[in-house]
Amino acid sequence: MNNTGNTTAFIESQQYSAFILRNLHDGLLPGSFYRDVGDFGEGETLNIKTVGSATLQEVGEDTPVNYTPIDTGTVTMSITDYVGSAWYITDKLREDGSQIEAVQAEHQAESTRAIQENFETRFLAVCNSAQTDADPNTINGFSHRIGSAVANDIIALQHFIDMKLAFDKANVPYSSRIAIVDPVVAATLDGLVSINRDVTPFGEKILTSGFDRDHQFLMNLYGWNIVTSNRLPKGDFSDGTNAVTGAVANVFMSLADDNSKPIMGAWRRMPRVEGERNKDLRRDEFVSTARFGFGQQRADTLGVVITSATATA
Repeated sequence: MNNTGNTTAFIESQQYSAFILRNLHDGLLPGSFYRDVGDFGEGETLNIKTVGSATLQEVGEDTPVNYTPIDTGTVTMSITDYVGSAWYITDKLREDGSQIEAVQAEHQAESTRAIQENFETRFLAVCNSAQTDADPNTINGFSHRIGSAVANDIIALQHFIDMKLAFDKANVPYSSRIAIVDPVVAATLDGLVSINRDVTPFGEKILTSGFDRDHQFLMNLYGWNIVTSNRLPKGDFSDGTNAVTGAVANVFMSLADDNSKPIMGAWRRMPRVEGERNKDLRRDEFVSTARFGFGQQRADTLGVVITSATATA
């Protein structure tokens, strides 16, 4: 009679499941968060004309009117980012391995995903760098860059009120205002307020446009549709008065329309994978690449609140 004690040669020491454990990913920001520049098909830098406001003056009888020009200027954006990854699969691995095609497919998907995550990280970094650090970035007398002065540099409800006032004074449309905050900030807010968490129509639109687990809709507070992101810029930031070490730059913006969005962006090359056969090394080689860029198109519809990246209370 055979049993496990006298038939050890037929017992496999290791078994491998057909299931492949994949990385966990959060959702990506929808493309609607920036103005997609569709007229930038060639060249490295795009110049866009801007116009200011007309100036009024008192007019009297028999008094000449002063001729005052309207302010004009340009803003620019450039294709600055060129990223990619490469990998190969040898003939020997194909001959001796199992589920190799699945590994190849996963590598391709992970490579494209990495480019998308880099794209989002760069977008949020440009939102922060579009402002001048160690400066309040004042517009119409109100700061659009606010550093926390609360104990432990945590978020406070007053920050949302102050940023709302700054946007109101800058004549920013009230609808479609969004605040992208770090999950640490979201945890603080959970302890500060207890309000209706029903998703607003605008929040529902965001969720159906690409948000997933870690980009959850948190709440609507003082007109801000608050969502979370793990890719906000981190470092040592200041508003010129309050400096925060080990901080996160939480981004506030208007998404009312393309004219209101503070950031513009363009893909020069969408993520794509190319492959070829290397007969000398007997392997299949693959390269995934993409090119894109961002630029600031307005300052008055952008705000940053600087808080601790770790403290919740």
